[in-house]
Amino acid sequence: MLTHLSIRNYLLVDSVELDFAPGLTVLTGETGAGKSILVDALALALGDRAEGGVVRQGASRAEIAAEFSITGLPQLKHWLDAAGFSADDDGLILRRVIDAGGRSRAFVNGSAATLAQLKEAAEHLLDIHGQHAHHALLRPHTQREVLDAYAGAQALAADVGAAWQAWQAARQRRLDAETHGQARRIEREGLTLTVEELRALGDDLARWGEIQAEHGRLAHVTTLIEGSHALIDGLDEGEAAVSNRLAELRARLEAMQALDDSLKDVSTLIDAASADLAEAVHALRRYAGRLNLDPERLAELDRRMGDMHRLARKHRVSPEMLAECLAGYETRLAELLADDDLDALQAAEEAAYTQYQAAAQLLGAKRREAAAKLAEQVTAAMRELALAGGHLEIRLQPVTEPRAHGLEEVNFLVASHPGLPAGPLGKVASGGELSRISLAIQTALSGVAGVPTLIFDEVDVGIGGSVAEAVGRRLAKLGETRQVLVITHLPQVAARGAQHLRVSKQASGGLVTSNIEALDAAARVEEIARMLGGMKITATTRQHAAEMLAG
Repeated sequence: MLTHLSIRNYLLVDSVELDFAPGLTVLTGETGAGKSILVDALALALGDRAEGGVVRQGASRAEIAAEFSITGLPQLKHWLDAAGFSADDDGLILRRVIDAGGRSRAFVNGSAATLAQLKEAAEHLLDIHGQHAHHALLRPHTQREVLDAYAGAQALAADVGAAWQAWQAARQRRLDAETHGQARRIEREGLTLTVEELRALGDDLARWGEIQAEHGRLAHVTTLIEGSHALIDGLDEGEAAVSNRLAELRARLEAMQALDDSLKDVSTLIDAASADLAEAVHALRRYAGRLNLDPERLAELDRRMGDMHRLARKHRVSPEMLAECLAGYETRLAELLADDDLDALQAAEEAAYTQYQAAAQLLGAKRREAAAKLAEQVTAAMRELALAGGHLEIRLQPVTEPRAHGLEEVNFLVASHPGLPAGPLGKVASGGELSRISLAIQTALSGVAGVPTLIFDEVDVGIGGSVAEAVGRRLAKLGETRQVLVITHLPQVAARGAQHLRVSKQASGGLVTSNIEALDAAARVEEIARMLGGMKITATTRQHAAEMLAG
């Protein structure tokens, strides 16, 4: 559950530190005081997108940190370990820092994180029901998503969507093959000739560098042979050969060494030079022996290189890229050959459709089972929320053709009074009734959700009197099993809270500041009295407020 929230320099908030308790927490305050700031700030800590405009005027950055107790949430602990975030056994801190320019940073237990990771963590922690959630309930796809969530079939619904996409893709491939068969045959025939032409080059495609080097040697073999013999002659065989001159100098050094033995090191160096010279001459003779005039081989290499240059120009690539070019053509040719196999394409389409049908039928069965239970549970809640005699029906209407969301349309129909036929939510229910029905559905969903904390942002708009008392009882009952935070303007709901937070707004130095504080027993009486009596608070309204809190 949420245990602590720290907000600094966010919108109208300068600095707020709040501790949260289990059960029902209510948040109240005058209109315009900024009651939704707490929920909006918390949403940022849980990964919502932010803009620089959220930073308080005059501050360089805003910072929101939310602390949670994660006792009893093994899946979240496993996710933290898998994501590489250090964590103790019981605590988790999600923190968000936004600078005035709109850039933001996110942290999980002090380690840098992405917004996606904050959102993944949030999925295990809480649900936020906004003040306009009941309007979204009028949309058919929202009704379908509500039913799937209650049925625990969200993953299966995603699988059905993926299976439908796969079936449509297989169907389109078959249709394309039938419709564009002639164009594909022309492309296939052209590619076949191209591939055969490139394959005819054989291993040469991968040996372009080696062929170039060999051609270069053969094209200049005469120059290389003449140069090799000239070197051998100058080093060892000619009258003025270096080897002969070195031998003469060696003999003179020996005579000098006989007179001064300190020349021994010089003698050693000349001996080494003589040995190196002999080795060089030997290497040149071996090299010259391998050089042969081979005009036929040179002509063959000329032909090969000419073929490769011609095909390279044709395909607008360099010769060394021809091998990669061939691989691409072969891949495309294989696709065309596969797409021309109408029997195989038809079989693939049928297999994809069968897979879709199996998943969709399983989803439909789960929806039908859940629809009856959800309708019964919401109907019971509606009666508790002063809609006695009203009931909810969830009808599953078969579709005329398979859809990405399954084989049925989901429609929520409601009768708000006994004896009236059930009709679409938007046409039958008034605004206040729709709000209560939405609350009934949301609390029904909370019973199957795994998150320990629920936040309701003014979902009680448009109701009052005994209905407000019923809503308060409903939320308090929900608080027995979940941590519930409610932003409300109703004293009947506020009086049910186990913890009461109040938002107030003050102006100082040209700046407006919103403050959020926890109320003690006496302050709660004053706040409930204000909600009951407005600006003028009398002894009677205080007594009434005390009675509401006592009851």
